[in-house]
Order: sequence, then C-alpha cells, then structure tokens
Amino acid sequence: MTKQTFIKGAMILLAAGIINRLLGFVPRIALPRIIGAEGVGLYQLSYPFLTVMLTIITGGIPLAVAKWTAEAESRGDSARVKQIFRTAMGLTVVLAVVMTVALLVFAPWITSHLLTDARVYQTFLMMTPLLLIISISSVYRGYFQGKQNMIPSATSQTIETIIRIIGSLAFASMLLPKGLAWAAAGAMLGVVVGEVGALIVLQWTYSRERKRERQSEVNAPVHNENSTAQKAKEKNPPVLRRLLDLSIPVTASRMVGSLSYLLESILTARSLAFAGIATGVATAQYGALQGMIIPLLLLPTALTYSLASSLIPSLSEAAAKGDKAAIHKRMHQSMRMALVAGAPFVVVMSLFAEPICRLLYNDADIAPMLQLMAPVGLFIYLQAPLQAALQALNKPGTALMNTFIGAVFKLVLIIMLATKPELGIYGALIAINVNIVLVTVLHGFSVLRFIGFHMQFMDFVKVGAAMVIMGAVARWMMNSQPLTLEWINLILACMISVVIYLLLMIWMKIIDRYDIARIPLFGQWFK
Repeated sequence: MTKQTFIKGAMILLAAGIINRLLGFVPRIALPRIIGAEGVGLYQLSYPFLTVMLTIITGGIPLAVAKWTAEAESRGDSARVKQIFRTAMGLTVVLAVVMTVALLVFAPWITSHLLTDARVYQTFLMMTPLLLIISISSVYRGYFQGKQNMIPSATSQTIETIIRIIGSLAFASMLLPKGLAWAAAGAMLGVVVGEVGALIVLQWTYSRERKRERQSEVNAPVHNENSTAQKAKEKNPPVLRRLLDLSIPVTASRMVGSLSYLLESILTARSLAFAGIATGVATAQYGALQGMIIPLLLLPTALTYSLASSLIPSLSEAAAKGDKAAIHKRMHQSMRMALVAGAPFVVVMSLFAEPICRLLYNDADIAPMLQLMAPVGLFIYLQAPLQAALQALNKPGTALMNTFIGAVFKLVLIIMLATKPELGIYGALIAINVNIVLVTVLHGFSVLRFIGFHMQFMDFVKVGAAMVIMGAVARWMMNSQPLTLEWINLILACMISVVIYLLLMIWMKIIDRYDIARIPLFGQWFK
C-alpha cells in the first residue's frame, strides 16, 4: 500500500474534495429548481436524525481505527492492524443493524410528533439504508487513513458524488408527479445509490490490499510472523476494550454536535411557528438555510476536511514518538493552509452574495443570509484542524466540553431570537454564527494550553490586508462591468482578484512555490 506524507495525503484529499464540492453543487443548484426551497426543506429535515444515528454507530470508531492503526503501523505490528479492523467492522455492523430497525419502528412517531412537517415521512424511510452503508464505509476509510493512504477515500468520495448527482436529480424528477414529499424522497434515494457506489470502491480496494498482504505473509518466514503475533498479544490490551476506550470519548464529543444539530432543526421549526410563520414557509426557509446557504459557505471545508483527515494519523504518530517539533510543524501547516484557502471565499461571498444567490439558485431573497454568515466562514475553516488536533492528542474530553458549551449557547439563542417575528430565520442564523465563533475560539485556547501552539499574529494581518486588496479589485471589476453578461463578469472578477490575492500571499511569504508544488497533478509544473 502506498503511504503518503502528511502534506501529500492532505493534498490528495483536497483535490478530491474540491472536485466533489464543485460537482456537489450541481444538485445544490438544480434540485431547488426541480422541487423548490420547500422540497429542499423536506429533504434537509431528515438529515439531523441521520447524523445522530451515524454518530452513535460510527462517531469515534473510524477515528479510533485511524489513530490506532497509525500507531500499530509505526511499530510494524501488522497482526494488530488486522485485529483492529475486524473488531471495528463487527462492532459497527451490529450497531448499524440495531439502529436501522429502531429508526424504521419509530419513523411514524418521529415524523408526526418531533418534526413540524409530516411530509418528511417518505424521505425518512428512504434514508434508513444509509446507516449500514455509511457505517461500513467509515471503517474502511479509517483503516486507509491509519495506513496514511488517502487515495481510496478520495476515489470513493468522487465516485459517490458523481452517482449521487445523477441519481438524486433523476429520481427527484421521476417522482415529482407523485407530489413534493415523494420528490424529496427520490433525492434521498440518489444519496443511497451514491453511497453504495462508494462502498463498492472501498471494498474492492481493501480486497486488493489484503490479497497483496497475504502473498507477502506466505513468502515471509513463519517463525517471524508467529513471534510478531505473540509479542502483539502480550503487549497490547484486548482489541474491543481499547477500541471502545478510544472511540467513546470522541463519540460523546460528536454526539453533542449531532444532538445540537437535531435540536437546532426541531427548535428552529417550532420557533418559526411560534413567531407566526406558516409551516410551508418555515420549511422553505429552513431548506434555504441548510440546503442552499450553509453548503455554499462550506465549500472551502474540502480543504479543512482533508487537513483534519491527514492530521489525525500524522499527529498520532508524532505524539507516539514524542516528537514535539513535528506536532508544531503539522499544526502550523494545516492552520496556515486553512486560513489562506478560506479567506478568498469569505471575500467573494460577502461582496457578491446577491448575484451568487440569483445566478445559482434563482433566488436573490436569500442573499442576506449568505452575507450575514460569510464573515464567520474563517472560523469554520480553522475549526476542523483544531478539533482534529485535540482528538489526535488524546484530548477528546476537551473538544466535547467546548462543543457542548457552544451548543448550549446556540440552542438558547435560537429560542430567544427565532421566536421574534421581526427576526424569524435570521434569529436562528445569528445563533449558528455565535456557536461557530465560540467553539473555534475555545478549541484554539485548548490547543494553546496543551501544546503551546498558536498562530502567528502577523499571518492574520497579512492575510487580512490581502483580503482587503482582493475585495477592492473584485468590487471595482464588478462595478465596471466590462462584459454584458453578469455571470461572466462575476467569474472574471473572482478569478482576477484571487490571482492577485495569491500573488500577495507569495510576496508576503505566507505561501511559496513549494506549497503549490505539493498539489497533485497541477503542482508538478512548479517543482
């Protein structure tokens, strides 16, 4: 199996993430035009429950598999790697089956009592197979990440995205004559088909890898293999107990976020109803926020996800060796890349929220939501590497507490603000912004306390100055309107201003050509 360095692994996931995010916007743009914001709202209302169920099943298991596999690999303990994978897969499948049955049994009650729109029932039923499919895939991804081979995860994500795009749009269109509820369910069916495709890719890659390993074991001396297995058995604790010890704190931490997301959807809908907003309108507003605005804001998380996925095994390996310098180096690389890559998106979304929403969704009325959320984008982009660092450094309890504090603030603010008729959905949006900023700041202070790492203040000053110059150039070009079509002017303004921003980053020595050279395919021209 090909093992990549931290940066190379991150860049492989980044390249796949960018492709997936761009491809993923095809249904984000097309789906509202097929089923409308209200249909998107029905589609989105199911996700909080799916997130909670998946968190219970897989919340900390993939991360534990990645972390423990990386540690075992650093010691050359291949027998332990096999035990970790088999135990994790068995535990995950059992939990997934139990949760799927529970979800099917309680689906009528959940959709009629907890959610404010009973039309979500069909979508709810359609999503239940995802529990088992995604759970199995997550163990495979944790295994490959622990081996520091990011190619299978990147490939499977791309395959999933392509199939999901085709499936979601096709099934939604086919079922639309049966009503909006069935159209939303059709979109969810496309997600299921996409995840099946990703699982097939991961299973095929794993089978090939195991075949190569078995051939190597046959050629290896028998006494060495037995000796290694015996040493592993004497040195290591039982696999299941260690797996649970590693995964339960992370699951608890993620459970806070998942339950927060679930309660957010329920409280937002009920708060909007309390404010006097009709059910259909409230569902449409929630769909616009969760299905159109927030995905746009999360575009740069293709980078932060890739950084976090590569950071966990890399930091775990460095921590196991007691290499403090490597820990600081990895943290600096990931935080700097998240800051530099996320900043241009914040500028573009803040300045051009209205034309972006009009061109993408044919709905300029939702632009104020994007404009209000864009400035906190940087906190979102910096949050993922910070949380990954806390988990990799065996501080999941701290991440849990930080997430819990942010969740409490968010839910209280939703009740206080979204119930006001003059605020409505913007009250929920303000609460989400406060949560994002608070959790990121708390994570930053925690990392500073544990390993003494913090970002250089001048890095923020330089990036901030480049953002101002980039914004001025983009605004001037957009106002001058050199071409007749608005979308061409927008793309031109964004492209030229981003080039100027990158040149400023190089001139101020925030990035150099060696950073660009690490990008797969494109970077070879800069070596």
